[in-house]
Amino acid sequence: MDFQELKYIYQPAKNAGANTLLLLHGTGGDERDLLPIAKEFGEDLNILSLRGNVSENGMPRFFRRSGMGIFDEKDLTFRTHEMVDFIKGLTETEGFDSTKIIALGYSNGANIAGSTLVLYPDFLAGAILYRPMQPFKNIETEVKNTNHTPVFMSNGMVDPTVKQADTVKYVSILKDIGFDVANYNLSTGHHLTREDLQLSVDWYKQHFVNNR
Repeated sequence: MDFQELKYIYQPAKNAGANTLLLLHGTGGDERDLLPIAKEFGEDLNILSLRGNVSENGMPRFFRRSGMGIFDEKDLTFRTHEMVDFIKGLTETEGFDSTKIIALGYSNGANIAGSTLVLYPDFLAGAILYRPMQPFKNIETEVKNTNHTPVFMSNGMVDPTVKQADTVKYVSILKDIGFDVANYNLSTGHHLTREDLQLSVDWYKQHFVNNR
């Protein structure tokens, strides 16, 4: 397939066996956007931050859409394969463990992380999804996650972009596939809050630090 490389920032931890936090920005962001958030998760982490290869009116995105909340599912599928292939290559060139990648995505970035969960159910060791939407209208639950991979989701109850009923359905589908989903509905809109960050840091420590 005609895959392209993605622009990225990689910041290695001192510990060679550390987890890698994969940062996936929202529409209009870039590989620098989520770096301040990553620091909240501690120093014992590799940081891999990507920039989406799609441009929407000059704004970087990870895949195309035809309108608000209307995804180009063919392009989303292609871009997900492209991203995973690129990350697999980086595990060799940058030297991090391919079995210890935890995605952290916001909005558009959360949606391609969700697509990765569906198309590659055992690829990620975990996922933090801020303001996600269901990536595909139809998701086959016959595809199974065999590791009970933990997934954190947080949505705003007054978010005009994401419908609460759709989130309930999305959570149910991910659980049916086998993911261990923790979903939080916050009294906010589409923007991120301190509460999102604190809840996700606590979740990360519970699943990836305290249980070592």
